[in-house]
Amino acid sequence: QVQLVEAGGGLVQPGGSLRLACKASGSTTSTYVIGWFRQAPGKEREFVAAIRRSGGGIAHADSVRGRFAISKDNAKNTVYLQMNGLKPEDTAVYYCAATSRSIIMGIVDRESAYDYWGQGTQVSVSS
Repeated sequence: QVQLVEAGGGLVQPGGSLRLACKASGSTTSTYVIGWFRQAPGKEREFVAAIRRSGGGIAHADSVRGRFAISKDNAKNTVYLQMNGLKPEDTAVYYCAATSRSIIMGIVDRESAYDYWGQGTQVSVSS
């Protein structure tokens, strides 16, 4: 089993930055892709970014490309989401998720591909 815990959310002004962290514990060697998703009030959860735990493979949603960057530190079993140039529309609960099998990067944006989920961390962008 794998446990995921997000941290780093908070309130920030438009144009500001935050770095989210997703720390994995348990059977971390059985995870292959780590993804970030977000859910704004009244909206469906959407894909933000994903990274393959071993080897290459990174993906970002069009809405955040150029502003957000996903990275990993395997020694710490942690995946980060650096968020710059935050906008009010980035306000949401951010979740990290992990797959228990290798998947192609073409489907990392599908919630159904992920087996483990964290509890989420709130990001609010407001002046």
